[in-house]
Order: sequence, then structure tokens, then C-alpha cells
Amino acid sequence: MNELKKYALITGATSGIGYELAKLFARDQYNLIIVARDQQELASRALEFKQYGIEVLTIAKDLFNPENAFAVYAEVAKLKLPVQILVNDAGQGIYGEFKDTDIDRELDIINLNISSLVILTKLFLKDMLPVGYGKILNLASVASKSPGPWQSVYHGTKAFVLSFTEAIREELKDTGITVTALLPGVTDTDFFNKADMLDSKSVHDRDAMANPADVAKDGYEAMMAGKDKVVSGFMNKVKTGLSNIMPDSMLAHQTGEGQKPAEDS
Repeated sequence: MNELKKYALITGATSGIGYELAKLFARDQYNLIIVARDQQELASRALEFKQYGIEVLTIAKDLFNPENAFAVYAEVAKLKLPVQILVNDAGQGIYGEFKDTDIDRELDIINLNISSLVILTKLFLKDMLPVGYGKILNLASVASKSPGPWQSVYHGTKAFVLSFTEAIREELKDTGITVTALLPGVTDTDFFNKADMLDSKSVHDRDAMANPADVAKDGYEAMMAGKDKVVSGFMNKVKTGLSNIMPDSMLAHQTGEGQKPAEDS
């Protein structure tokens, strides 16, 4: 019954970049499977997306627990919904010096940003392979390109996402499946509030933050074109270009100075 329908599964789809990506898919008549923690928010977004004349399935799962990533796949598989597009958007950070931050929260972030992403990618990829078609978009970050004092675990997880994405892209180059990494910079989302990062110098100028709709458009277009990665925003392209030639120690110092609490400046 579903073989002619197009489905895109998006994690973190109720806010920020994930929400903007979901709108783009809905506009292009992809049926949506949206995953987030809050069922009320999911229900509200589903009503909005259905106005595009598509089907929307909501799955309320907390991907801080990797077992729930397996459960998301099981629910979709049970319904026999063919997922042609997978967007791993859900992610979080934590702000502070590593000696002071909460280890349990950091382990949750590693599970969300890495473990659940890897699980969903593997399971849905295995279903794409026999069909010979599929697109996967993984949310990396410009943080993936440099060590990140004051966000050491977050930067580390995003470095993993970028490396992982580029590796499996090479493995899949003759399969009809493409894997794309989206590298946003500082974007006007709830990320910084959730990361307890509002005191950081890097987020004090809200006018300099990217619009999540612009970032989503960059990622959407790159994924649809089958590109390996896209850095969103001109200044972020400049910064990542410089990161390729600067020593890591200099990058770490520069990033740390930019992410210190504003009162330390």
C-alpha cells in the first residue's frame, strides 16, 4: 500500500533546524515521520504539517536512551513505511569547563548525538540498500572542525558525526544512497538555552545568529543534490577553511576565548 509514497523521518522535528527541514519536506509532498520527546509538541506540529496535504506519523521517544532508537525503527518497520529520507537532527550540548560539568548529562549527550544517530542510520540504511535509493542527512556542526573548550563533549560528538558521515558515504558510493553532513554555526534556536550556554560570549549577539530556516534550506538542497557536506553561512565557510590550516592548539585557544562566559571578557 505504501510503496508509491515518499516518507522522510526526522528526529528533533518540533523545533529549530529540524522543524524547518520538516516544513521543506512537507512542502515537497514527502509524508513525514517526526520524532521528538514531547507528544503535545509533536501533535501540534503534525496538524501544521498536514496542511500541506501529507500524512504525518508522530513518534514520541527520548533518544537520550539509545534503546529508544531501536524502538523508533521497530515502530516504523511494523507499519511497513518505506523511509527514503533519514534526517538525524536531534542533538544537544552542555556548557562549562569539563572539570565542572555533570558526567551523567554528558553521557546522555553522547548517547543522543552519537549512539542513537548511529543506530537509526544503520537500521534505516539496511532497508534502503535493497531498493538502491535513499538519502541521509546528519547534523554535524562547524564545531566538528575544531576542539571546543567550554563545550568539549559537544565538539567531540560533532567531530564523530562528521567523520562517521564521510566514512560511510565512501562505503556507499556505488549503492544509490547518499549521506550528507550539514555544518551550521551559531543558529537562533533553543540549543543554547538547553545547553545552559546563554552566558557565553559566542551567543551574546543574537543578531549575528543564523536563521534556522536558512540553515535548513542549505542542508535540504545539499542533501537533495547528493553532496558530501555543506557549511551553512559565508563566515562559517571562512572559519572552517581557516581551521583546515591552523594548528589544533591555536584552534582550541581561539575557540575557547570565543566561548568563555561574557563576564570573563
